[in-house]
Amino acid sequence: MANESFIGWMTQIQQTMETALERFLPSADSLPQRLHEAMRYVTLQGGKRVRPLLVFAAGELSGASTENLARAAAAVEMIHAYSLVHDDLPCMDDDVLRRGKPTCHVAFDEATALLVGDALQTLAFELIATPMQGVSPATQLSLCQTLARASGHAGMAGGQAIDLASVGQQLNLPELEFMHMLKTGALIRAAVMLGAQAGKPLSAAQIEQLDIFAKRIGLAFQVVDDVLDCEADTATLGKTAGKDAANDKPTYVSLMGLAEAKQFARELCAEAFAALDGFGADADRLKQLADYIVARSF
Repeated sequence: MANESFIGWMTQIQQTMETALERFLPSADSLPQRLHEAMRYVTLQGGKRVRPLLVFAAGELSGASTENLARAAAAVEMIHAYSLVHDDLPCMDDDVLRRGKPTCHVAFDEATALLVGDALQTLAFELIATPMQGVSPATQLSLCQTLARASGHAGMAGGQAIDLASVGQQLNLPELEFMHMLKTGALIRAAVMLGAQAGKPLSAAQIEQLDIFAKRIGLAFQVVDDVLDCEADTATLGKTAGKDAANDKPTYVSLMGLAEAKQFARELCAEAFAALDGFGADADRLKQLADYIVARSF
């Protein structure tokens, strides 16, 4: 029953996010039409929406309104979508498949893909800077700073730079963890923090525990990604399987082995659970989502 409840909740949030993204994105027939078509192509009807799910799950701790959470979650998802568009470009990972369909530069062209990333990033900050009901200006400024830090040189972009520089290199585990804490983990941490701060204020101690949870589950997400890149096929993943090994990229599987990487993901999940001990039943969705992240098959 608990699993059915979680699946029902997850489906509802995913549907809520599809509606919200439809509303926040420019219409496909408005000018410049090709850019707007491409923005919608890469953002709508695709992906697991893990980051928005984290926003909504953390929002249960702060009692945030659905509108506040939808706006914050859409901002995070737009940053994520932009990062995928740029990540797939020939000058980066040079991939042709994302979320089960041709990548943006294949479906449109490279110049459009670059502009889509730029436009989604700036639209994300427009959303998060729009006044939210019950959120003070100081807190809203903090939300903008959190998303900016997670997206830039000290977060996702910095992690991607390290990733590109690491092709063919032998990283040790602390170096690999640092790279993924930036590239993947930073935006996942931001998703939790945005949800937690979109409603009533939480204590500094509560925010600290949530950040520990987010760090652990963000790293677990990447470990599972590395495992799936080895075990799952392209049709299941919706992106090219085995690409990390083909590109000689350091991964948790290449450093630890498959069995050890799976065990590490489970240990990280247990540590994430422990960080939520003081929240009681309000944190049940976050715990269920952590289980989903570690047990997922794509």
